[in-house]
Amino acid sequence: MVRTALITGASGGIGYELALIHAEHGDNLVLVARNKSRLDEIGALLRENHGIKVYTIGKDLSVAGSATEVFEELHGQQIIVDYLVNNAGFGDFGMFAESEWGRQEGMISLNVTTPTHLTWLILPGMIERGFGKILNVASTASFQPGPTMSVYFATKAYVLSFSEAVNNEVRKHGVTITALCPGSTESGFHSAAIGDGRPVKERKMPSAHEVAEFGYRAMMKGKAVAIPGFMNSIMATSVRFMPRWLVVKAARMIQEKKN
Repeated sequence: MVRTALITGASGGIGYELALIHAEHGDNLVLVARNKSRLDEIGALLRENHGIKVYTIGKDLSVAGSATEVFEELHGQQIIVDYLVNNAGFGDFGMFAESEWGRQEGMISLNVTTPTHLTWLILPGMIERGFGKILNVASTASFQPGPTMSVYFATKAYVLSFSEAVNNEVRKHGVTITALCPGSTESGFHSAAIGDGRPVKERKMPSAHEVAEFGYRAMMKGKAVAIPGFMNSIMATSVRFMPRWLVVKAARMIQEKKN
């Protein structure tokens, strides 16, 4: 049986790599991102190389109502989603009081509101059919507050909490939700967050493909939480045993070293 995967933020980074992986496994694709021309290029390549169907939707998912518009377009095309990958998101670096509200509001909308709404729209169909897998891309940032990236860390904490809770609710219906929590990844994320293209001062990072492979395997196994990398797992776990003030202080020091 041929399945269909909907992947947001599919024009680059982890989302693009997940599209390649799903295509390699013979899944049809719905790719969503702002850059429609880039999606069309990817779609043409994947159709040619893998003989699959690829439907592209150019959409700014930070805009209110965008999830409904995507869902209605799927309904109009009679596309049933078996795998939902909520990958689109971005971060911002700097002191919250000095930040631009429009950017913070857009981040909350893209990182929190849209993936929650898409899940709410698509999940009932999965439950009715008795099959479905959802991959929500969170972060190791999900496990502690993050001074200098306060809103981003908070949005990813939401993604983790939401994913774990709803996964518990729907597993009995044959549906699973996985929160993928990567650390820093070679995906262009940090340059976008900082905004000036400066390289990040950090140890060698895993590639977007490595993270995508890890996330895909975890989703297919129905794991609730997937943290790629041994040290990332240790760090995510260790914060449970540290005083909160120390966790926040350490996070501030790490962030400032990166940037």
